[in-house]
Amino acid sequence: MRHQNSGRKLNLNSAHRRALMSNLVSSLLQHERIETTVPKAKEMRRFVDHMITLAKRGDLHARRQAFSFLQDEALVFKLFSDLAVRNQSRAGGYTRILRMGYRRGDGAPLSLIELVERAPTP
Repeated sequence: MRHQNSGRKLNLNSAHRRALMSNLVSSLLQHERIETTVPKAKEMRRFVDHMITLAKRGDLHARRQAFSFLQDEALVFKLFSDLAVRNQSRAGGYTRILRMGYRRGDGAPLSLIELVERAPTP
């Protein structure tokens, strides 16, 4: 039984799962909208919300925690300077998941996950 074990395993070992979440969160914060499967999007939402909450806190320790997860200095700067300001008045729920149908090859359910406070598209 999985009592008090939160999160999805996604059929990956822990190191691969952490690397996958780091890459997905980095891509979402960089592009502000990505397409992935529904289970990955639902799992990724937890990490994105945590990163934006760290950015809203804004102190040095929060910046170091975000860098240890994202591993990208430019992305951490964008997170703390731009995304934290945009989401300052929001109390949570920084992402939106839209279902897009099923993948043609294997029938996996696809979704579009995006930041709610996105920059306007040119």
